[in-house]
Amino acid sequence: MQINSSAVSLTVEDVEASASFLREHFGFAEQMSADGFVSLGHPSAGVNVVFLKRGIEVLPEGFRDEVAAGLILAFVVDDVAAEEARLRAAGVKITMALRAEPWGETLFQVTDPNGVVVQLVEWAEQR
Repeated sequence: MQINSSAVSLTVEDVEASASFLREHFGFAEQMSADGFVSLGHPSAGVNVVFLKRGIEVLPEGFRDEVAAGLILAFVVDDVAAEEARLRAAGVKITMALRAEPWGETLFQVTDPNGVVVQLVEWAEQR
C-alpha cells in the first residue's frame, strides 16, 4: 500500500474557531472547505488537520454528536521554549506550563476555543 498523505479529523462545535486558531498561531493554511468542514495543511507538519462540525452527516451515525476529547494534537518543534514565549506574547493562554519530562521530552500545551489540546514538543538528542 502507498499512502500519499495523512490527516487527522476532529469533531468540534465551531469549525472556524479551531481553524482560525491553527492558522493564526501555528501557520496552517486552508486547503479545502465546505459547510461544516475545513482541511488545513502546513508545509512541514506531515499531516493535515481536518475539523468537522458536530452533527455533520459525513460522520458515522453513532459519532455525530461526539466532539474531540481526550486527545492531544502534538507537533514536534526545534525550540519549544521560543514557541512558548511567542504564543504567550501573542496572548494565547498556556494551559500546561513548559515542563521537562525524565524521558527526554520538553513540552507545553495550549487549548483552542473548542477545547482541542495542542501540544508542542521538543525531544532531547538521543545518545
